[in-house]
Amino acid sequence: MIILLPPFRDNAELTDYLELLDMPTIPWDGKIAFLDRDGVINIGSDNYINSPDEVVLLPNVGFCIGKLRRNGYRICIVTNQSPVGRGLWDHDNLHKIHKRISKLLYEEDKDALLDLILYSPYSPWEMAWARKPNPGMLEAGRQIIDNANNNIKNFKILYGDNWKNKPDESDSVMVGDRNVDQLAAENYGVKFFRCNPNIGLYDVIDLILG
Repeated sequence: MIILLPPFRDNAELTDYLELLDMPTIPWDGKIAFLDRDGVINIGSDNYINSPDEVVLLPNVGFCIGKLRRNGYRICIVTNQSPVGRGLWDHDNLHKIHKRISKLLYEEDKDALLDLILYSPYSPWEMAWARKPNPGMLEAGRQIIDNANNNIKNFKILYGDNWKNKPDESDSVMVGDRNVDQLAAENYGVKFFRCNPNIGLYDVIDLILG
């Protein structure tokens, strides 16, 4: 049974005010690139990325994220992070890891900004709607980004069958390196690109942008 446990947002409450910067070259027209983290942005590990010191970016990923934004995509990270739920480390440690990733991306390309970082802290046996292969993080990501720069407090995020009139996502994409990423994309209804986890986003950037 799937349980409607919501995703978490990095260093903020889920529906806190989100200020999005202007796009670098062209106005935003609604496209989102939903990106898995480990194996897409940074080198992953079977033992998890447990500290900022363990972060190693995959080749050219900063340039790729910058290129996506220069082509009109907002960037939304959607990552399963069960070490939080397993009690291996806490939300603050995860935020430090994400700060390190963001810093390294920016150093590589000044347009390589992460507009939104969402994560699922739940263990697999919790059957959370927010944990991939379920689409909860993607559903929340779209609604949070669509409500950004509007000082709407405590807006309600809808999930699954409760979310009517979903927007057209034919121009959005999801990139991941695992089956759970592909299933999350299919369950949400967005085009999926699978990358080699040793290459990451650079492996599929030309396919995405045509």
